[in-house]
Parts: sequence; C-alpha cells; structure tokens
Amino acid sequence: MSYLCHLQLPKRSLHIGISLLNLHLQYQTRFSSSSSSSSSSDSTVTPPVSHTFDLSRVSKLITNQKWSDLKTLTKQTNPNSFLHVLLQSGLDSDLVLHYFKWSEREFGVSHNVELYCRLFQLLANSKKYGKIRSLLHDFVEKDEMHTNSSIFHSISVTGGGFCANSIIVDMLILAYVYGSKTDLAFEAFLRAGDYGFKLSLRSCNPMLNLLVKERKFAVVEIVYKEMIGRRIELDVITFNIVVKGFCKAGKLKAARDVVEDMKVRGFSPSVVTYNTLVEGYCKNGGAGKMYTADRLLKEMASDNVHPSESTFNILIYGFCKDKNLSAAMKVFKEMQDQGLKPGVVTYNSLINGLCKEGKLDDALCLRDEMVGSGLQLNIITYNALMHGFSKKKMLKEARELLDDIGKKGLAADVVTFNTLIDAYCKAGKIEEAIELRNVMMDKTVFPDVATYNCLVGGFLREGKLEAASKLLDDMENNGLRADVITYNIRLNALCKKGESRKAAGLLDEMFERGIRPSHLTYNTLIDGYCSEGNLRAALNMRARMEREGKRPNVVTYNILIKGFCEKGKLEEANGLLNEMLEKGLVPNRTTYEVVKDEMVERGFYPDIDGHLYNVSVNS
Repeated sequence: MSYLCHLQLPKRSLHIGISLLNLHLQYQTRFSSSSSSSSSSDSTVTPPVSHTFDLSRVSKLITNQKWSDLKTLTKQTNPNSFLHVLLQSGLDSDLVLHYFKWSEREFGVSHNVELYCRLFQLLANSKKYGKIRSLLHDFVEKDEMHTNSSIFHSISVTGGGFCANSIIVDMLILAYVYGSKTDLAFEAFLRAGDYGFKLSLRSCNPMLNLLVKERKFAVVEIVYKEMIGRRIELDVITFNIVVKGFCKAGKLKAARDVVEDMKVRGFSPSVVTYNTLVEGYCKNGGAGKMYTADRLLKEMASDNVHPSESTFNILIYGFCKDKNLSAAMKVFKEMQDQGLKPGVVTYNSLINGLCKEGKLDDALCLRDEMVGSGLQLNIITYNALMHGFSKKKMLKEARELLDDIGKKGLAADVVTFNTLIDAYCKAGKIEEAIELRNVMMDKTVFPDVATYNCLVGGFLREGKLEAASKLLDDMENNGLRADVITYNIRLNALCKKGESRKAAGLLDEMFERGIRPSHLTYNTLIDGYCSEGNLRAALNMRARMEREGKRPNVVTYNILIKGFCEKGKLEEANGLLNEMLEKGLVPNRTTYEVVKDEMVERGFYPDIDGHLYNVSVNS
C-alpha cells in the first residue's frame, strides 16, 4: 500500500467518482463493544478482507460531518483499520484529523502510537503545525501514557522524513513541558540526540526554564552542554536561563563562565543577564558578595548596558539584608542620579532595612518622601513600619498603623497581625495579644504557626505553662504542626527554669516528628547546661550536635568558653578557643568580650597556638 502515499489523483476524479481505491485492510475485524473499551487500538488479527470505498464519497461525508452515514459505510471494519487506510490514501490531512477525533469520541477508542505518529507526520508534511501542537497536547495528557521508547520507535519506522520527524519531536518536548512532565521532556531530549533529530529553541528554552523552576540544576547543566554539542543555535534567552539556573544553585563561577561563553559566541549580555548575576551574588555570594554585586554595576556601564530599576532594587535589597544601610542609601542616590525614579519596591526595601536596624526616624522620613513622590503605601510598607514601632516598644503607634491600614482600603495580612501580637507578648501584654488574635480571626485572617509561636512564647515568659500547653493543643487541632521555632521557644523556657535535662528530651520528640533541630536548638541546650554548671552535659550535647549533622559554630564556642571560664576552668576554656580557631571559625565581638571579661580581667592571657588573636580593649 505504500504506493498510495505517492499517488497523485487528478482533481476532477473526486468530482466524477471515476477512481475507486482498493483499500486492503490488513487488521480488519468487526468493531464490537468489547474492543471499544480497550485502551489499546491493536485489535484481534483476522484474515485480511478486501473492501472498496469511494474516496470521493468518504471525503464528502467527513467534510459535511455526515458521521452516521460514514459509520454505516465503514461498519465492516474497525476505526483503527479505517484510519490506517485513510492515512495512506492521500486524503487531505484536515479530513483525516476530523475522522481521527470523531472515531475517538464515537467509539471510545484510543488509537495506537503508530497511528498517532503517522497522523503527526501527515500534518507535519502539510505544515499544519498548530494542529500538531493541539493533538500532541491531548496525546501527552492521556491517562494511558505511551513511553518515549515506543513513540521514537514508531516515528522512526513510519517514515515521514527527517524534517517532519524533527518537528514532531520538537513539539513533543514542548508538549511535555506545557504539561509539566519534566522528566519525560528531558528523556525525549536525550532520545532526540540518539536518533539524530534536530531540535530548536522553541522546545529547548521552555524546557530549560521549567528545569530551573523545578530546581533541577544538574539537568540544566547537562541540557546546556548537549545543546552546544549538538550545535543547536543558542540565543540570549538560552544563556539567561542557564545563568539563572547556576545562580540559583549557588554556582556563581559557572554562571560567570556562561556569560563569557555568551560573549565568545557573539552575544552581548542584556540587562536581564546582569540582573540575574547581581541577584545571584546578593543571595548566594558568601563573604564579599555585595562587593562583587556592586562591581557588576560598573561592569554593566563598561559593556554599555544601562541598569534598570530592578538592578538597583536588587542591590538595595542585598545591602539592606547585609545590614549595610549606608551602601544601600548610596545605591539609592546613584539610582536617582541616573534618572530612574524609585518605586514602591525600592522604598519598601529601604524602610524595612532601616526599621530592622532601629532607625525608625529615617524610615519615617523615607515614608514621607515616598508619599510625596506620588507613590501609595502598600501592606509591605505598613508591616515594615509596624515592625519598626514594635522594636522601639511604641505599641500605641503600631496599633494606630493597624487602624490606618483599614482606612486606606488595604487588608491587613497574617504578617501584620503577627508583628503586633509578638510586640504585645514581648511587652507582657498577653491579654491585648489574645484580643488581637480574635480581631484577626474576625477579619478572616487565619493564624499560622508563627502566630501561635508568638503567643506560646508570651505565655511561657509569663510562666503560664498551662495556657501555653492549651495553645499548643489548639494549634494542632487547627491542623497546624509545630515547627523548629516552636520547639526552640519551649526549649528556651525550660532551660531558663533550670530544667535543661527535661528540655533535652524534646530533641527526641523533634526527630520523631520529622523536625530537624537548628543551631539555635543545640546552642540553647548547651547554654542551659553551662548556666547550671553541668559542663560535661554541655560537651555531650555538643558531641550529639556533631553526630546529628550540625557543626558547632562561633556561638557554640562562645557559650562553652564562657561556661568554662565561669567555673574557673580557664585552661580548658583556652583549649576551646584554640579548637575554634583551628576549625576556621572567625571570632566575633562576643568572643572578644568573653576573653576580655572572663580571662584577661582575671589576669589570664590566652595562649593562642600559632593563631593571630588580638585581645584589645577596643575590639
């Protein structure tokens, strides 16, 4: 029957019906209800029977959607066999597609993968790409998913030509991406390479983007290298996606290497490229990260790339997070010098940074400047300012902000309420905190774990253990699970009461509930034991900390050094100081204060074995 694929019929033959095609149905069986319920279209094989159909009549019936007449005409065969014939008859691809969809609806049949691939090829050779995309979308969303192995095998054995098959595979990968079937998309990408099919950026870029979104960074690297190896033409979008992936993975050097690759291949990094790099350094750069991020701003100028508002916002946010407000304000000024108008995001970052550092007056000045420039405060602005007032224990002003939020037509969120509830709890105003929790629920803002943590901490500080326990039960009954912060609050309360051993029992409960203790968890317990003078238990807790995957940090050593000093064990404290330095931990201000107050003031000068350590009064 292969000759039918190449047969050219005169147009007039469709009108006068002089040509009848002998359609030899090799897999013919009478279609029954039992076969229609099958998920596979491979029907029972019977001896081939020859039938003669008028192609002109079939064409007209499909065109005019005379499905009942077509059903009568084809009753001696099954839908799969008839479709197989149509695919080789030379019939217009749109008509074949119409029959394909009708037969699936009418008979509840799912055509086999080979017939799908033949139809894809017919549509591809007719340049009906939109219809291929639509059909592929339905194909990959079916419950009875075909394997990539069977799809690629069928594509390769059914012909169609290299160009058509490459288009189909390209669109198949894109369909997987749109269906969020990342693993199947990646597998198809690899198989396309094995079969030698040519892919385009129409599938590769969206696949890379989805891989980054799902944080499958190792796969991003594989795809990027494969694309280069297969000589798939890359564009700026490709490079930007890969840079973003490496930045999110914390592989900043690799991200810079991709930018260099980009330049070598004749592409100029865009503002998006630089913004991605700047954000990568701000979030993952480690020591000196903000210096490098700031240097990128100068590199942009040398590459004639103009920074955008987003560029400056990222830098300002990074400096504020790094508690370097002077640098943040310098970038803010530079932004304005370059003719860019700061937006709500810009002001919110600065106001939040200032409030966290206790510089409420400066934050309020910026708030006024923001309003004066025609910008509207949003809930993030209010939350930042509320935190600033709360930090200063200005609870009346903080509460007034909550009232103002409603007047401005904004809706207070869970962060708003939590900020004020926490402030009330820390001020010992538990009744006001509970009343605010009720207001919160009346406004259909539902408490989260953080809300309960604030309240539990408040009750425990007041010694109201029964009320705290009731709150914890209430939290669980509302479907909220205690987190590591909940446990840290409980541990801290027990340790302050001198019940460190009881607090240590909560560690086992944490592991049983799948909650991993933090550094703060262990350090709280070590501090508790040291405060009780139980240095052996403190050292045992440090050993447990290491066994359970947490390396002691500078805070751990500060607690231990102070604990040993207070017990008069200065030589042991000196040994811990050396151990800390040997592990590469950098002493902080607390370390210097402990050494000065607990050692030097007692006439004991620490012996630092080969380590540079300056115990100066001004440190």
